[in-house]
Amino acid sequence: MEQEYKSRTQIKNEMKALQELGERLVAFSPEALEQIDMPENLREAVLFAQKIPSREALRRQLQYIGGLMRTVNPEAIRREIAMRDHRQQASTQALHQLETWRDDLIAGKTGLIDELCQRFPAADRQHLRQLVRNAQKEQEQAKSPKSARTLFRYLRELMQSAELPQSDQTGSEATTP
Repeated sequence: MEQEYKSRTQIKNEMKALQELGERLVAFSPEALEQIDMPENLREAVLFAQKIPSREALRRQLQYIGGLMRTVNPEAIRREIAMRDHRQQASTQALHQLETWRDDLIAGKTGLIDELCQRFPAADRQHLRQLVRNAQKEQEQAKSPKSARTLFRYLRELMQSAELPQSDQTGSEATTP
């Protein structure tokens, strides 16, 4: 029964990592915290830390949270945070794709309207072309981009109504089977 020797530095680094994990929890909204499986005393400590205005008191509370984290299995919490980060990243990636489509449509990229109509069968080709024409006209006249925002909203509605898997939303050349 050999136990692995841990140096004081290694132990301190592990404790610091747990405290940083606690800091990530403090950044979550109360609704998001409810969805994470953790002991009630840890959840209460995190919610209390969110209400602390004093910097020094917050530092002490974060140390307390780090101490509580030592008594729980942090892997489940890390997995939940990683899944949340992944969902946020996928959402951001989808928004970037929508912005690219909008900008390419306004710039007059040929074939993109056909590609979007193929990708999203619910798309109204005539309405899409009208939105693009209006946005191009506003851009030429240096007006506020009201139609560009309307075009973006329409593209977002198409994407949400199609409910495509996030992996299909990454490339504009990809088509749905």
